[in-house]
Amino acid sequence: MSAGKNVVLGVTGSIAAYKAADLASRLTKQGAAVRVVMTADALRFITPLAFKTLSRNPVVTDLYDEEEGWKPTHIRLADEADLLLIAPATANNLAKLACGIADDALSCIALALNPRSKVLLAPAMNGKMWLRKECSPAGMKDWAGSGTRKKSRRGHWSCWPKRVIS
Repeated sequence: MSAGKNVVLGVTGSIAAYKAADLASRLTKQGAAVRVVMTADALRFITPLAFKTLSRNPVVTDLYDEEEGWKPTHIRLADEADLLLIAPATANNLAKLACGIADDALSCIALALNPRSKVLLAPAMNGKMWLRKECSPAGMKDWAGSGTRKKSRRGHWSCWPKRVIS
């Protein structure tokens, strides 16, 4: 799946953020063009330098990080993405997605995402947080809208439940 694909890897603030570096490395080795977008909370767990080195691309850490050209970076990434992979996806991030809040680069990309893009979320939170509607599979299905986006949760990071949302 990865070769020649544009992957936006969203990294949020969780102890599991270090595992996203391995994802960036593996996807890049498989030929994907990986663009990492980190939230402010993610910066408290891991630095952008690791992702810049592993992905071989600049890392977006702020909504107003701009490169050359007229199109805002978050809109360009949303338009070009074949896959938006948010790993780890914290309770805060999932609640933002469920409610349509776009107050940082990652949530703006998710809101403006090309409808043909796929979305893969890897939740990482305490089990009690997972019980909240905003973070639940039902809340995420509401965000998926017409079903053109598929979310899948698999993994063994932190307290992640192990079933798939489709």
